[in-house]
Amino acid sequence: MMTPILTTLGFVMHPDGDRVLMVHRIARPGDEQLGKYNGLGGKVEPGEDVVAGMKRELREEAAIEVDAMRLRGTVSWPGFGRHGEDHFGFIFVVDAWHPITDAIPDANEEGPLTWERVDSLDELPMWEGDRYFLPLVFDPEVTQFHGCLPYSDGRPTGWSYSTL
Repeated sequence: MMTPILTTLGFVMHPDGDRVLMVHRIARPGDEQLGKYNGLGGKVEPGEDVVAGMKRELREEAAIEVDAMRLRGTVSWPGFGRHGEDHFGFIFVVDAWHPITDAIPDANEEGPLTWERVDSLDELPMWEGDRYFLPLVFDPEVTQFHGCLPYSDGRPTGWSYSTL
């Protein structure tokens, strides 16, 4: 039986529709994601639902307030954690938002925030497994996806998914 750590992962779309906000995780030397690009998000906290968790993470990491977002899918990551913990992530696309302050900050505690072209994400250094599900996140033909991406020793060992 899985007892996963619940997480959120959000991809904030630029108003031009061609770019997405990513964090380049280079700020903390002990970070297990050091050097990788990723969407924004984190662990769901006790007493909060996944939507509230996603919105909180975006306020904390990018100083933005969500106006509209869509659940694109979920990913189960058995064995993903540093000590083999299972993770289960809710993947969102944020279509409309506004900054809480004058602008999105240049960086957060994990690293610089950058607008990256959706059609070039596969050229960035990222988790090897992200390359399996990212195309589904941005595919307009996919209504929703639900995948399983098992890990062993920091590497994916398979990939399967269903779509709705």
